[in-house]
Amino acid sequence: MMTPLLRFCTLVFFSASFAAAADKSDLLNLPYKSGDSLSSYEKQRCLLDVYLPKEGKEFATLVWFHGGGLTGGNKDADSTKKVARGLAQEGVAVVVPNYRLSPQAKYPAYIEDATAAVAWTLQNIAKHGGDTKRVFVGGHSAGGYLTLMLGMDAHYLAAFGLKPQNIAGFIPVSGQVMTHYTVREERGISKFSVTADEAAPVRYADVKNLPPMLVLCADTDMPARAEENVYLVALMKGAGNKRVTLQVIANRNHGSVGNNIANEGDPAREAILKFMQGEK
Repeated sequence: MMTPLLRFCTLVFFSASFAAAADKSDLLNLPYKSGDSLSSYEKQRCLLDVYLPKEGKEFATLVWFHGGGLTGGNKDADSTKKVARGLAQEGVAVVVPNYRLSPQAKYPAYIEDATAAVAWTLQNIAKHGGDTKRVFVGGHSAGGYLTLMLGMDAHYLAAFGLKPQNIAGFIPVSGQVMTHYTVREERGISKFSVTADEAAPVRYADVKNLPPMLVLCADTDMPARAEENVYLVALMKGAGNKRVTLQVIANRNHGSVGNNIANEGDPAREAILKFMQGEK
């Protein structure tokens, strides 16, 4: 038989669970692509979540892409949700899309999906209180690669009648700047065979008039990843892009540099917030 204390604890537990589930600041599983031509896989993966700040209006928004090597990852991962909710607590809206993954989808499908999610955000965030002039795009690892590709190769945004200048800024975290190793493997090329073709962000380092960019990586990142990011920023600055900044986060590895953004006071988190607040 349930004691009064146990009944009380159970009531508190379920009440808290219901409150969390009914949180109006979380808009979950919204489709960002539509039409009769969508495949069943697109309908399954092309969904996004919106985490809104509790207060305020005309707030900045960050479209945040999860990592996973373009072959895995999910917006519903605890680490991704913690990052989104942590930033939302700072007064920033966070839009977290899923996108199609390799090998079920091949290059450039995942970049096209990412761009569609950005277009959806620009079209819809004002309905929820966001400022369309303060929409930023970022992501960790594979998400950083998607951020760089859609931001630097203008034809992706152009397919939606947009241009990079419609974005307030880009925040790639430990993204690959050469042709992504998964794209190489799709083409039968070794992941260790360095390639910089049209699928490489570094290919577009000399594109002028890009929006501001904050490039983050870890001091003990995966092999060659930090060096790739340093190389990209050096090329961009050499080409005359003055609004690109590199910050190497100390005491972080490839995973923690992204996941620890969820933590208050984390240096990468503080850099992101400062960057977004400065670009108005």
